[in-house]
Amino acid sequence: MSFFIQSAHAAETAAGGASIFGQILLPVAFFAIFYFLVIRPQSKRTKEHRSMVNALTVGSEVIFAGGLMGRIKKLEGDYAVVSLNNNTDIKVQRASVISVLPAGTIDGISLSKV
Repeated sequence: MSFFIQSAHAAETAAGGASIFGQILLPVAFFAIFYFLVIRPQSKRTKEHRSMVNALTVGSEVIFAGGLMGRIKKLEGDYAVVSLNNNTDIKVQRASVISVLPAGTIDGISLSKV
């Protein structure tokens, strides 16, 4: 007594799927785009930062990630003792250096300008 059996039809066969070439090409293209837009530039920045940190010497004037600016007094492995002024020395990680300033920059900044 089912009234709906008349409207039931067999499912049609699925249309031909995409070729294996098309299925592989799309993920490879996405990875290539991701690599050139994200991974490669980040690894380049990391390499430049690592070489900058390794090139630090005593007397270099630097800016740290927290905004502090000072002159390197002593290098101790992964750490540096930095002189912020004549009376204040701090010990920081070398990796926290974000920029090396040209020599004489700190001397050129007077307290009246700050």
